[in-house]
Amino acid sequence: MNRFKLIAALLFVTSFSFAQTAPPADIATLRQNFKKLDVLGSVLYVAAHPDDENTRLLAYLAQEKHYRTGYLSMTHGDGGQNLLGNEQSELLGLIRTQELLAARKVDGAEQFFTRANDFGFSKGPEETLKIWNKEKVLSDVVWVIRKFRPDVIICRFPTTGEGGHGHHTSSAILAQEAFTAAADPKRFPEQLQYVQPWQARRLLWNTFNFGTTNTTSPDQFKIDVGVYNPSLGKGYGELAAESRSNHKTQGFGSARQRGESFEYFKTILGDAPQNDLMDGVNTTWKRVKDGESIDAAINIISKSFDADNPEQSVPALVKLLGKIEKIGDVYWRAQKAKELDNLIASCAGLWFESYVAEPAYALGDSIHVRSQVIDRYSNKVKLNSISVNQTETKFNSLVIPANQLQTYNSTVLADKITQPYWLETAHSIGTYNIPGQLYVGNPENPDLPAATFEFIIEGKAIRFERRLAYKYVTPVNGEIYQPVEIAPPVTANIASQDYIFNNSYPQTVTIKLRSYTNSNGSISLKSLAGWKIVPEKFDFSGKTKGDEWTVAFTVSPTEHRPVTSVLEAVATVNGKAFSMGVQHIKYDHIPNITLFPPSQAKLIDINLKIAGKKIGYISGAGDLVPEALRQVGYDVHELTEKEIMNGDLSGYDAIVTGVRAYNVNERLAVEQPKLLEYVKNGGNLLIQYNNNSGLVTKQIGPYPFKPVNQRVTDENAKITILDEQNPVLNYPNKITQDDFNGWIQERGLYFVNDIAPNYKQVLQMNDPGEAPNNGALITGAYGEGRFIYTSLAFFRQLPAGVPGAYRLFINLLSKPKAQAIP
Repeated sequence: MNRFKLIAALLFVTSFSFAQTAPPADIATLRQNFKKLDVLGSVLYVAAHPDDENTRLLAYLAQEKHYRTGYLSMTHGDGGQNLLGNEQSELLGLIRTQELLAARKVDGAEQFFTRANDFGFSKGPEETLKIWNKEKVLSDVVWVIRKFRPDVIICRFPTTGEGGHGHHTSSAILAQEAFTAAADPKRFPEQLQYVQPWQARRLLWNTFNFGTTNTTSPDQFKIDVGVYNPSLGKGYGELAAESRSNHKTQGFGSARQRGESFEYFKTILGDAPQNDLMDGVNTTWKRVKDGESIDAAINIISKSFDADNPEQSVPALVKLLGKIEKIGDVYWRAQKAKELDNLIASCAGLWFESYVAEPAYALGDSIHVRSQVIDRYSNKVKLNSISVNQTETKFNSLVIPANQLQTYNSTVLADKITQPYWLETAHSIGTYNIPGQLYVGNPENPDLPAATFEFIIEGKAIRFERRLAYKYVTPVNGEIYQPVEIAPPVTANIASQDYIFNNSYPQTVTIKLRSYTNSNGSISLKSLAGWKIVPEKFDFSGKTKGDEWTVAFTVSPTEHRPVTSVLEAVATVNGKAFSMGVQHIKYDHIPNITLFPPSQAKLIDINLKIAGKKIGYISGAGDLVPEALRQVGYDVHELTEKEIMNGDLSGYDAIVTGVRAYNVNERLAVEQPKLLEYVKNGGNLLIQYNNNSGLVTKQIGPYPFKPVNQRVTDENAKITILDEQNPVLNYPNKITQDDFNGWIQERGLYFVNDIAPNYKQVLQMNDPGEAPNNGALITGAYGEGRFIYTSLAFFRQLPAGVPGAYRLFINLLSKPKAQAIP
């Protein structure tokens, strides 16, 4: 692909749905597209995370006003929690990216991102912008504005902090600075080889009324976005609920709202709207030179459109395309030509796609591609060529027979691993690395395998792109489309991400390998100072596609081992080295996600003592704590309701509830008396943090306390030990200040207050400038047993291998046998 074609491909990327490869072509969609074709206006909505966007407003702007509408999310939502599974950090960000894309398919807007990483809750913009690297993220916002060219920019949050989250406030600060910077050719001039400076007309704040915070007022400009769209058979409150309900990892299923609903706006920069959001902006074809004739042609075609015979509009639409391609405004020429191309294909009854025979291929292998084309109305459309990954098949104006499915086969090379572009290299806490300017803003890799079709329609050559997909059929769901995977020849997954050494004994490191092609080679672990690895390598040969096998290395600590080392597996295949694992994320509401993370694990030397062995675990909203406990030798059993209600719990040294268990597990309200009975009879119950909103029972413990929305976000915040003699700080491990070093993302969240005197408050901590908080860890005796509630973020620390977090968590699990329990 030459440089010009690459730039074009990256700048103008078509959308893709895992339910189908072709865009909708129903009559309601065609009528909406005719209306959109006649509107030249754009609006960009800016906020910080997936779910921050106002889906009702986006749907209204995109499908009622027919503006080109976009949502720029600063982050992928990597730092949140997951109500569906145990994916965290980057993996959660990948899921939420796809949830946003699913939401946009409903409300009709487009999706963009910056390189900012959602590193967790931040209480102010100063911290956020420092960690994000303000200048880099600002450059991304400027790029999106210059590329998207919005007439109006709308912020979800203000710069003054009412949004509550430092990321929220930062998104508004960046939007405000970018509003001016995007128009200044001296700012980020390296972008100007691809885009031009752009000055939006105005920047507005979409004020809100959330909970106890009401920032709206009667004198603000307002729009009724609760209107009904008869073409869609829905109002925008209904569309908004469908869109927002795609945020399933956050539990944001929403009821459909109907009827009048006003959105309020405060002007931040630019002139204030008086009568319309686009006051002062010409959104008709008069916006471009000689646009009046185009507007007149669109009106004639729209009025004469026959829903029973849409193909009759094709000749006029093709002539219209010729006119649009001659306008001088490069931006609107590209946008409207793309819209018109799709409208012509839909009216012509033209359907086409390219799909592959297998779900995954190895880098360098051949991919068999099947392309199918059908012209449902006539034999007037001709196929000129199909190109896939630089491999072009020419058909020289081949006539497509009317309503007869045509199939064409081709073979192309798998030339690039399908790794999410922002995860190709290691990143800092605050920002991802972007491989090049043209990748910035894209929600997915813009250069994923795709097919380009060129048709001759009414004598005019028109090109279309379709993303390659793997298509298959299941007895339950019928026809399914999923993204194509291009993998390294062999992947190597290390069985655990952490190996905890608390003595000099060796451990077995198991590696699961998978071949994606015919392969010969070896697998080895890179040598590490302070560690002995046996054997040096394992050879393999004669492996074929789909083969899986395991090998086991023995890793032994030596006398001078470091506290933490990174173990890396290297598969040498046909003379080339690869150090990548494979991870699949599969949920019914989004496309399958495949990534190839580094084939690495941590070796962690911890002075760790363990008491007890058997742990009962009650799952919450998804965390990796059970796996971490198994890594250090615990027998962890995930308890069922039957076992809790009718079983003998006395055999468990401790029972632990997962994060947010009392928010997501309704049955805990019924099971709670049994758990407290277990404590009363001598058990040890450890409750991890819960959100203060939506608790299934008001009293989690034997005595009152209340979770509240308070947290300590500085992972290095000073810790004051309030109760030095408490067994949780002394048995079996002596906890000191050193055990709070190296924590990640945050100390804790949703601390507790209104704590009954029956509890001991063990630790005190606070973020800079805030009052000390004692609600991170409380313990209390109940009968013969011990109850513990902790808001410390163990669910992040243990998977990250934080030594002190392991030592403290083990203490929480370990109730002394012959000692009074505070």
